Amino acid sequence: MLIQFNFKNYRSFRDEVSLDMTATKISEHPSHVVECGGDKLLSAAAIYGSNASGKSNVYEAFSFMKDYVASSFYFGGNSDRKNQDIPVVTPFLFDKDSRNEPSEFEVFYVDNTDEKERTYQYGFVLSGTEVVEEWLYSKAKTSKKDYRTIFYRKKGEDLETDGLPKKAVANLRNALMKETLIVSLGAKLNIPKLAQVYDWFAKNETIHLLDMGAEFSGVNDLPEGFVENRAVQEDVIRYISSFDESIVDFEIEEIRKSDENVYGKAYVVHTIHKLEDGGYQSILLKNESNGTRKMLALYRPLRYVLDHGGTIFIDEMNDRLHPLLGRNIILTFLNPATNPNHAQIIFTTHDVWQFTNELLRRDELWVTNKDKNGVSTLYSVADFKDEEGNKIRKNGALAKNYLVGSYGGVPELKPLFTMGGDADGK
Repeated sequence: MLIQFNFKNYRSFRDEVSLDMTATKISEHPSHVVECGGDKLLSAAAIYGSNASGKSNVYEAFSFMKDYVASSFYFGGNSDRKNQDIPVVTPFLFDKDSRNEPSEFEVFYVDNTDEKERTYQYGFVLSGTEVVEEWLYSKAKTSKKDYRTIFYRKKGEDLETDGLPKKAVANLRNALMKETLIVSLGAKLNIPKLAQVYDWFAKNETIHLLDMGAEFSGVNDLPEGFVENRAVQEDVIRYISSFDESIVDFEIEEIRKSDENVYGKAYVVHTIHKLEDGGYQSILLKNESNGTRKMLALYRPLRYVLDHGGTIFIDEMNDRLHPLLGRNIILTFLNPATNPNHAQIIFTTHDVWQFTNELLRRDELWVTNKDKNGVSTLYSVADFKDEEGNKIRKNGALAKNYLVGSYGGVPELKPLFTMGGDADGK
């Protein structure tokens, strides 16, 4: 489980920011708290904020870190993917110091597949396309000692390791390039302690819902085994029935390819709808509503993280989804019966209907705010204090107070147009 995600000098966030999934000592919804690795953790976090306040940049920061871990092995021309573009990190650009400073990313997490429930601290610092610092520490749940160093790397200094095999360290030294993370390279070299970290990132999903669903139309978008495994199809049908009981089955048709040089089979998917008269109607999946396709597109990542105990980070979860659908997804993660592997959901949204202590705890509600200098901040409602230094009460009208600006994170609106002027402002 994710304990904490920290980052600094990334896009609109100039200063260090922390998304903390640790439960605070508040009394509401005790069933939302999961004990793991000696910590009391939360399964959900909702991030609110006005347009351009930085909430999507929290998502982008986590997505960037995950993607860099997953692919940095290919950077630097040490594989047949020599033309792979190396992503360049984007620092805070609105002051001359920050734009030339490196960006930092760090996670604390518990490996709940480990009997000892070890906690890991992993992070790296990027300057442009160069890794200037990287570290990995761990601590067992039962250990009374501080974190133990697995490795520490800093530009211009010798690689520091503890507990890695000598041969593995030698291989790392020989193959490591300035653009490559040790964790990424170590996973490719089958070094177990490093592969474990790489695998944790692989269990996490990052989804921009605004872009999801529009192109969702074929079997390639559905889960592995969907074509040949009836049990997978039935599981997807049960999932669909949670929001649309008229879809009762699928019809999968193999199509011939016009180009004989294209290998592999191609399929077209139809949804089967039950009619009031007892009959059935077949509809091309690509002709279903955008909302239905979005929900179908969410099936695979939701099922994956729930099965493997990962974290799913969804940007713009309110896009084209009814509030009740969003609420149902959240409740799936909050209910131990439907989330036995302690998966977590983090999402950005404008849907204030979810901004309520009837659904979420105050420490599960987060707000982004941007000041006049373009600097974004992130804070939870549980930590927010008013002008008199008072914290938010649990029985307060959270959504109403948020909309009137009591917690920040809402736009300061002005008239769109000045009456009496023409299009040229005359």
